[in-house]
Amino acid sequence: MAEKVTLTCTECLSRNYTTSKNKKTSTQRLEMRKFCPKCGRHTLHRETK
Repeated sequence: MAEKVTLTCTECLSRNYTTSKNKKTSTQRLEMRKFCPKCGRHTLHRETK
């Protein structure tokens, strides 16, 4: 039951990464610290719809 989600940078709002998550076990929005190539540093990336 894995669903593909897109991660968006919270600072520059560019959509950089795609990943999958299990909808049944994790109902909250996914948040990760990833490298943003546009910002040039590690920033918080959140799941978008």
